[in-house]
Amino acid sequence: MSVLATVVAAPLPALAADWKPNRPINLIVPWAAGGSTDQITRLTATQLEPLIGQTIVIVNQPGASGALGTRSALEAAKDGYTWTAGAVQDLGVYETLGLLKTRVTDWNIFTNVANIQVLSVSANSPYKTAKELLDAMKANPSKISVGTAGVTSTGHNAMEAIAKVTGVKYRHVAYDGGTPAVVSTVAGETEVSAQSAVEQVDMIRGKRLRPLAVVGDKPLEIEGYGIIPPLSNEVPGFTAPANYFGIFVPKGVPDEVVETLTKAWKQNIANNEALKKYAVSRGALFSPLTGEDAQKAVFPAVQQNAWLMFESNKAKVSPETVGIPKP
Repeated sequence: MSVLATVVAAPLPALAADWKPNRPINLIVPWAAGGSTDQITRLTATQLEPLIGQTIVIVNQPGASGALGTRSALEAAKDGYTWTAGAVQDLGVYETLGLLKTRVTDWNIFTNVANIQVLSVSANSPYKTAKELLDAMKANPSKISVGTAGVTSTGHNAMEAIAKVTGVKYRHVAYDGGTPAVVSTVAGETEVSAQSAVEQVDMIRGKRLRPLAVVGDKPLEIEGYGIIPPLSNEVPGFTAPANYFGIFVPKGVPDEVVETLTKAWKQNIANNEALKKYAVSRGALFSPLTGEDAQKAVFPAVQQNAWLMFESNKAKVSPETVGIPKP
């Protein structure tokens, strides 16, 4: 899959900032290469490098539903030279799952896009509509396989939300990242994908996947394909909060690191043409946020994800006990 083929990054002016890193920064992507986190993080890094005057090295460290790489960033020296990335809704539930003792408020959040999940099947699947698929899942509980990037991933979260509202049961097949999960559906290893549009878009345009519905209440237009209807057309009242992605810097790093990144986001990333083009071409929403604005925006997805995991007996700790009230 070509990640940045459609994006041409224009040169950016240097950022006047107090923090001037004197060595490369490690940015840990806690998922496999090629997935939604890897795609947007690599592009964002190329846009940040000229602003901070230093190389950003992407390190893929998948495992434990993203918790492995996130732990590495959390436990690294608090000098500002180790960051991580991903979906904030994942970051916010590691403590409830017993994977990592951390909360979303332990991090400085810098969002770039919000990704949209899409319910898709292979091109030769017998299911032509979301209703047909859901009816089959009801008729064959736990038989129809869904490939995702693992527990708490965008695809898994989407399916848990669908299961809660509709009562369907499915067979969950976990992979090390979103791209391997999508490829599994294309190859016929699994029957359904519910990963983000950015991970499916090339296969959708290439007619290797048939998108049935956006996992939400709004349609999604994809360049080169057309409009995908919302699941709410088939499941009245179905909604899903925006799934924000971004770069995370643990709190406790020097203030000037956070101030520098905040300036970069507000002065440059907020109007970055390369990121905007990426969002439009890949079926994502351009959503650059920082600070309290970011914390407020991401929390609904954290709440939904945490309580879905708890109510489906996948979480070990009640979200309420770790600062996540029931939505």
